[in-house]
Amino acid sequence: MSQITASMVKDLREKTGAGMMDCKKALTESGADIEKAIDWLRQKGLAKAAKRADRAAEEGVIILKVADDNKKAVAVEVKCETDFVARGDKFIDFAKDVVNHAFDNFGASSEEILEKPFKGTTLKEAIGEAVAAIGENILLGKTHNAECAEGIVGTYVHSNGKLAALVEVKATGNEAAAIDFAKNVAMQVVAANPIALDMASVDPALLEREREVYKNKAKEEGKPDNIIDKIADGAVKKYCKEICLMEQSYIRDDKMSIADLQKQASKDAGAEFTIVGFKRLVLGE
Repeated sequence: MSQITASMVKDLREKTGAGMMDCKKALTESGADIEKAIDWLRQKGLAKAAKRADRAAEEGVIILKVADDNKKAVAVEVKCETDFVARGDKFIDFAKDVVNHAFDNFGASSEEILEKPFKGTTLKEAIGEAVAAIGENILLGKTHNAECAEGIVGTYVHSNGKLAALVEVKATGNEAAAIDFAKNVAMQVVAANPIALDMASVDPALLEREREVYKNKAKEEGKPDNIIDKIADGAVKKYCKEICLMEQSYIRDDKMSIADLQKQASKDAGAEFTIVGFKRLVLGE
């Protein structure tokens, strides 16, 4: 068994909110496997469901560019050392130049974009010049591309510039309404952090893991054997409502799901809107 270190206990505490001694015991019982320890704590009722962290690793901005016909969009992360610089005009102007460059080279990776011609030089060399001019280290992070030939790409950037979303919506007409719908969905993606479009697109291994956690938890609580599976299935269904975009409650009206919103928006627009994909972006993640 791997040695259990103080840093492992600290990491587990931060992820679960459980007490130090409970975390140490969980690591002991799970052979020092962090993920198994999380499940052990949850089965004992000592930890909340694991949540995906939204913490950005570095400062900077996520900046977007959308095609005039709204059928494709690019998002790039441009990083720096401090929030003060990230909010400065020089840095923002440079970030806009970078996203324009990425858009002109749609589909290229961050590594490829760095070597592409950029204002008489390459982006890699231009970043070096920007470092000298701004006085902080600047890095190109991830580049994200989205395209929907039979519809539109909706976008949203949170006011802090560190959270954004791209949403692909297939549409049979009424482009203006489709754009409005897609933007609302993009806001939902940023705020509610779904990890899958619907239950069918969730990794089966993830659902099975959740089911086992709740089955074992029910056993620990002394629930009758004949209802344990029903309890676990109900818990998995609730879990999917939290992580699946189409099943989530709409942030602007919790009486309707995103699936309901899609139907209502389609009806109001006299067209058919279908969310076919999304990407949530967190600076540094």
